[in-house]
Amino acid sequence: MRHRKHTFKIGRTASHRRCMLANMLKSLVDEGRLETSITKAKELRRHADRLITLAKENTLASRRRAIAEMMITYNTLSPKEARDVKAGNLSAYNADRRVIGKLFGELATRFAERQGGFTRILKTGRRVGDNAPMCIIEYI
Repeated sequence: MRHRKHTFKIGRTASHRRCMLANMLKSLVDEGRLETSITKAKELRRHADRLITLAKENTLASRRRAIAEMMITYNTLSPKEARDVKAGNLSAYNADRRVIGKLFGELATRFAERQGGFTRILKTGRRVGDNAPMCIIEYI
């Protein structure tokens, strides 16, 4: 029986679905909004709201769980890049490090008083080519 096993399979294998959601989560946190199909947006909303809840906890364990959920990879910094970062030049970091910083810094404080419902889905129409229903998912 499949009781209490909720997921949108979206016609993909488990590994493809996990990678796709991780990339979409990183883009959503980085840019604040994302245009996608309605089915993907509804599944992404579940993960994005959980991510904000983790960020509001702001513990080492929650930070590691968020890193695992978004499949963050850290590049090692050379000594010169480490000096640049220490001096305040954050361009030496890859985009993944900035995403974690934005999630636990800006977004966690923005939604500190809110209990849930951190995302909004706005329907936009249909995609040219396959006529799939499209929408914009964004943080409120």
